[in-house]
Amino acid sequence: MQHLEHQPQRTCIGCRKTGARSELLRLVIDGSGSSAVIVDERRRMAGRGAWLHPSEKCLALAVKRRAFGRALNGAAGTADVERRIMAGTQAVDTPVAAATTVQPESGSEN
Repeated sequence: MQHLEHQPQRTCIGCRKTGARSELLRLVIDGSGSSAVIVDERRRMAGRGAWLHPSEKCLALAVKRRAFGRALNGAAGTADVERRIMAGTQAVDTPVAAATTVQPESGSEN
């Protein structure tokens, strides 16, 4: 348990609260020449990184404050980050939604 106390702290660009590095997503600008922001899943990509809690609330705050452009020097597109956060928050609901949509589509009940 001692190693948890010494984890590096990072500041979320949305809510501005600090948290353990393992609790936040690292964001970087896509290295292919675009200004799109992507999630650095392995936290190893080159370049300047920004940190964000994986929640819709922090994402909305970051967009409202225009934090992506400031933290990542002119970053524009955040679609990848939005997809990643939405996928993470809806993962709990997926089995229920899948079960309700599969039944009517089968057509074998008639």
